[in-house]
Amino acid sequence: MTRPGGRIVICEFSHPTWAPFRTVYTEYLMRALPPVARAVSSSPDAYVYLAESIRAWPDQPALAERLGRAGWSRVAWRNLSGGIVALHRGFKAG
Repeated sequence: MTRPGGRIVICEFSHPTWAPFRTVYTEYLMRALPPVARAVSSSPDAYVYLAESIRAWPDQPALAERLGRAGWSRVAWRNLSGGIVALHRGFKAG
């Protein structure tokens, strides 16, 4: 629970904003990352889960909309690394 006037900040893997790069990135996550993880990690299933959860995560506008519906105001985001990571923020009404 956040106090009135409080702020939420979410830094999460997200969706690249440039369509050609988004395609390459998705292919990397789903096809290249799992075999690499199996070769070098003692927990390769964690990387498969990571790839799947990144793909299933809402894109920037959809997450902002969800935050707004949940009662956060002045919701905004900043794309980092071309949208591979997004930093969302919102404020609780006070």
